[in-house]
Amino acid sequence: MKHPESVPLLRRQDASQALGGQLEVQGLNIGYRRSDGKIVAAVHNVGFTVAAGASLGIVGESGSGKSTVARALLGHCRPGGVITGGAVRIAGEDILGLDEAGRRRLRGRHIAFVPQNPLSSLTPHMRIGDQVDEAVRHLRGCDAAEARARTLELFAATNLPDPQAICARYPHELSGGQRQRVVIAAALAGDPGLLVLDEPTTALDKTTEVQVLELVRTLRHRFNTSLIYVSHDLGVISRMCDEVIVMYQGAVVEQGPAAKIFSAPAHAYTQQLIAAIPRVDAEPPPRAHVDAAAMAAPLLSAEELAFSYPARRRNWFQRSGNAQRPALARLSFSIARGETLGLVGESGSGKSTAASLVAGLMAPSGGALKFDGQALAPLATGRSLALRRRIQIVFQDPLSSLNPRQRIATILERPLTMFTPLRGPALRERAQALMRDMHLDPALLECYPRQLSGGQQQRVAIARAFAAEPDLIICDEITSALDVSVQAQVLDLLLELQRKTGTAYLFISHDLGVIRRMADRVMVLQQGAVCEAGPTEQVFKSPHSAYTRLLLQATALHSVNAHPENVSS
Repeated sequence: MKHPESVPLLRRQDASQALGGQLEVQGLNIGYRRSDGKIVAAVHNVGFTVAAGASLGIVGESGSGKSTVARALLGHCRPGGVITGGAVRIAGEDILGLDEAGRRRLRGRHIAFVPQNPLSSLTPHMRIGDQVDEAVRHLRGCDAAEARARTLELFAATNLPDPQAICARYPHELSGGQRQRVVIAAALAGDPGLLVLDEPTTALDKTTEVQVLELVRTLRHRFNTSLIYVSHDLGVISRMCDEVIVMYQGAVVEQGPAAKIFSAPAHAYTQQLIAAIPRVDAEPPPRAHVDAAAMAAPLLSAEELAFSYPARRRNWFQRSGNAQRPALARLSFSIARGETLGLVGESGSGKSTAASLVAGLMAPSGGALKFDGQALAPLATGRSLALRRRIQIVFQDPLSSLNPRQRIATILERPLTMFTPLRGPALRERAQALMRDMHLDPALLECYPRQLSGGQQQRVAIARAFAAEPDLIICDEITSALDVSVQAQVLDLLLELQRKTGTAYLFISHDLGVIRRMADRVMVLQQGAVCEAGPTEQVFKSPHSAYTRLLLQATALHSVNAHPENVSS
């Protein structure tokens, strides 16, 4: 990978574009229109300024209004959203007062947006390279050859492996972390003076996150770029931002220098957020003991699992040089009843592939799976209804796994109808109880997925998995979209349910603090192979693999106030 300093096209098109970094927000009010036409306030009188080259972090729990504010900076709202007052001035020009043509003139060149959910912002039937080429050509007015050269340099700068190969793939063929880096690259296409990042590293493992954040920080200092950084990861905000505003229920409850906010928070809500951060050096909570008998007769066992993605065709008659792209190689592990096995590794290491094989969404190319001592059919379609009930999965990206045309009530009641005898009022009562277990208002049952925040969507996906009362839940980055306070609640709930029901978890996460809190044992994957495995405490305190030590060091870099000098830089 080229160091960002050496990438020739990462530069402003002209010096006047630096003016795009000045931002002033005054009295911003945003509401959402209900079905009866009434507007319910969601953001109340928010105001702040960001000078050219400065950075501001916006933090708060899911539903606090931070992403709503971020979108409004570009004149956008979610469906049903209405900006009811205020001004957003970029270099003295109020974007809210412009017509659509005027807003398009500012977007991309002066202000750009990196969304939380990359899959919903990438066109599924277009190749990745073509999508970013299109953005480059629109913003820079260049020809196809120059656009492709720029795209390849952006992919290299954001640490995407083999940029040429990435250009030829479709979004579904990339991992969650790779898709997020593509979206970041597209946002940088027009060299904007102001970059608005809404949870841009949520899907990234810590080592890749460090590289992406370092790239963004380098661009900020080289080109006097302003940053608005929305995140529930307070360690990232501490590392990246000069100033911080804390939002709660649509209002700003605390604002000031990042160093002061994180070292001496004044508001009780800010104190709660900081206290809820999972720490890799913290002592884990007590967990139910898994006895030797349970380990000797595991609930799930995998023996030398292998999986390779098919080769890409150069044309209809000829395949590419490599016959297959291996994703997993001879992966073996077991999970006992009531146990949690943590699976960690960087983006593309094979974690989600392993999850899909266990869930039966893909068939392994080698090896075997056993569940409760019996051979497990490779695909879920070959498994009985009772067996499908016993193995459930929660996906990393909730919006792509929730039917956008169904209300939340239907989404939760469908597995209850399939796997339980509940009908009529009892069915709705159980759905309401599941919502309360996830700390969600049962009134949200009448909403559609896109009407919820990212954190609320993820909690609905978790509730759907628990509806079946399974023996094993595969948790694929299930807390990546949650703010730290809600994440702590969900993790506590998972531990409580495990103690009550004996549910086992295959817990996949790039957050090592979460893994230390949840897992009895941990397995570290690198390029589809196990590089280290053992009891969680042993692996975290005395790692044998250099790669595991690298992951732990990257996590330490993101602890709050780990680098106070970056806050004042």
